[in-house]
Amino acid sequence: MQNKSQYFSSAAAEPECAEVLPSDSSSLELTIRPLGGSGEQIVLKNQDLPCPGSAEEGSNPVFWYSSQQKADRDHQGRSTMRRRQTADSPHESTDLSEGKEKLRLKQEVGLISGVSLIAGTMIGSGIFMSPEWVLHHMGSPASSLLMWAACGLLAMFGALSYAELGTVIKESGGEYIYILRIFGSFPAFLFAYTSVILVRPAALAAVCLSFAEYAVAPFYPGCSSPQVVIKCTAAACILVLTIINCLNVRLAMSVMNVFTAAKLLALLVIVVGGLVLLAKGQTQSFQNAFQGTNAGIGTIGVAFYQGLWSYDGWNNLNYVTEELKNPEVTLPRAVMIAIPLVTCLYLLVNISYFAAMAPSELLTSGAVAVTWGNKVLANWAWLISLSVALSTFGSSNGTFFSGGRVCYIAAREGHMPDILSMAHVRCLTPSPALLFTSAMSLIMIIPGNFTSIVTYFSFITWIFYGMTISGLLYLKIKKPDLPRSYKVPIVIPIIVLIAAVYLVLAPIIDQPQIEILYVVLFICSGIVLYFPLVRFKWHPHFLQTVTLHLQQFLEVAPTSRDVN
Repeated sequence: MQNKSQYFSSAAAEPECAEVLPSDSSSLELTIRPLGGSGEQIVLKNQDLPCPGSAEEGSNPVFWYSSQQKADRDHQGRSTMRRRQTADSPHESTDLSEGKEKLRLKQEVGLISGVSLIAGTMIGSGIFMSPEWVLHHMGSPASSLLMWAACGLLAMFGALSYAELGTVIKESGGEYIYILRIFGSFPAFLFAYTSVILVRPAALAAVCLSFAEYAVAPFYPGCSSPQVVIKCTAAACILVLTIINCLNVRLAMSVMNVFTAAKLLALLVIVVGGLVLLAKGQTQSFQNAFQGTNAGIGTIGVAFYQGLWSYDGWNNLNYVTEELKNPEVTLPRAVMIAIPLVTCLYLLVNISYFAAMAPSELLTSGAVAVTWGNKVLANWAWLISLSVALSTFGSSNGTFFSGGRVCYIAAREGHMPDILSMAHVRCLTPSPALLFTSAMSLIMIIPGNFTSIVTYFSFITWIFYGMTISGLLYLKIKKPDLPRSYKVPIVIPIIVLIAAVYLVLAPIIDQPQIEILYVVLFICSGIVLYFPLVRFKWHPHFLQTVTLHLQQFLEVAPTSRDVN
């Protein structure tokens, strides 16, 4: 045991003790005050505190300082003094005196990275796997191309609407934070519960399964790849993405930029190859191009699902608003650059597919891009498999990057366990949320099937897209004076809302499936969790202990929102 003389500078000096705030405080703070009552109180944050010494059994831990030690720590103490403000307002944050910053995520995403995040996530497995399904449901090449154009237009309208929301509510979290601020806690919790547990992990699992199929295909020529190998490869992909995203935001965005450039080059190869074939007169697929078109309400809705899967990611930048540099400018500009670029590429790639293959060939192709490569590039067809693998890996990175932010923001707002709202103290990444998303995605891989995941993923997401767009219409009509740097014409969100209602109802009316009922029941099951855990704030005591140990093990700390 240490000698007491090192705790006191003299017999006349009175010791000073530290009070521990109540256990329900969002972060640990210590108030240092003289026992004699003189002098000012000093509030220290948890990251500024020394490692605790031992305390008396059954009492709160305390630290003892001499008056001289207090004087030595005065400068550090004053630099960390602050006022605690209520967190009820969505736009309030806690102030620090003398400019000491709180722990928050870095603003690392500029315009180029923003364009890469949108385009890099959108261009994934969809353009290489969905064309045959869009053609299957639409029935003809011309109607298939119209569907791809319509999907691009709808994605553009949706992204422009979200851009206005992002300049009004300048917080990360996408649909979750918009629903929370406009409609309140209950619908926001249902979205977070559905998105964090099901939607985002399922989307990541689907893209990683696509990556695995193309990555292992060259090792099994002439036969289908074993499912065990495919799923193990997909799991390895998720683990690599977890490491990259937990280490550094800049590293994750650098990976996104590199893979976006690679996939754009791959698509350009397909486009140029198609133009060469058209120049040689291979236009048979475009003769009587509308013959066999299907015009059923439900059929068009399912075709929209398959096409829009390829455009998924148009709203990704809204999930990381707090990490954008100058979001008022970056968000709208990135949307206006990325989505038209992707739409044009998708149309040209589909034209190239039809130039190389008859519709019947395209319908029987398990992997459209690989079939195209075998017919056009011959011995260089392996480049297409490599390009598709790179493309899907880059898309997986974007899906993982944004999906982890939803979990992180929901936890920060009290709709998920506290540990998921914390960030690594050195890497400044939401590593607990990313690890949780990774774990859920690994579970989704086990029973995963690409086509079914796409259908039910699209059904759920368009329910909440519609709710979010209706929130924008509410703000435009009821609160037109809210400051916003970008305004979208009101007709655009109205069109998106009508499309969302159609995409939700059409498949149910025309082709009802029992699986859709399961999805609805899953969403409603969130009600059972909302009232005890969120509304009445019933938290088992052991969760506090688990959170404390996880916080120490993962080296994470609570963060504050960064609202500009």
